[in-house]
Amino acid sequence: MKKLTLMLLSLAVITGCTSEAPQPAPKAQPPEALTGRGAFQKLYIAARGWAADIRPYQLQSQIVGDIKGKDGKAAVWRGAFASASMRAAKPYTWSGIDSPDAPSRGVSPGSQDPYTPGNDFDMQFLKIDSKAFEVAQKHGGDKVVEKSTDTPILYLLDWNRGENNLVWHVIYGNSRNDAKLVVDVDATSGEFIRKEK
Repeated sequence: MKKLTLMLLSLAVITGCTSEAPQPAPKAQPPEALTGRGAFQKLYIAARGWAADIRPYQLQSQIVGDIKGKDGKAAVWRGAFASASMRAAKPYTWSGIDSPDAPSRGVSPGSQDPYTPGNDFDMQFLKIDSKAFEVAQKHGGDKVVEKSTDTPILYLLDWNRGENNLVWHVIYGNSRNDAKLVVDVDATSGEFIRKEK
């Protein structure tokens, strides 16, 4: 019995001596900012784990902390991807900052939502971009800018299912609702489609 007690006491002493001291909390990492392309690559890789046939349909940055989007970089990016096989969409967020108003660092998925894959478009249809402004200027945009030089010009790209083409909507104003002029330009051919006042 003495031997057993001595052995248990020895084990207790050895175990107590080999326990590790508590380690200090890890240092806060400095914020990391990425360009849209860098963030897109991280988001795309994660989204491919969800569905092999994903198609991106949105990528946007978010201002968090002191990183205000200079040099095309942001500390938080959100991308949305659609899958025809799953008939669903899923957002993914990448964060490179520790902040109470930001998601945790790294890539994190959002909730899966219903999505109609027919609203996607093939990137091969997107042949022109800056030419849309030139075409819009020739169809009344120059007169709008001449009257009010501080008029903002917005660009919206979407698929016109009825006419089966990809369209640039060149919007002269703060939104489509208060626009002074909207000129639609075919994003593949660069041809004028119509204008609305």
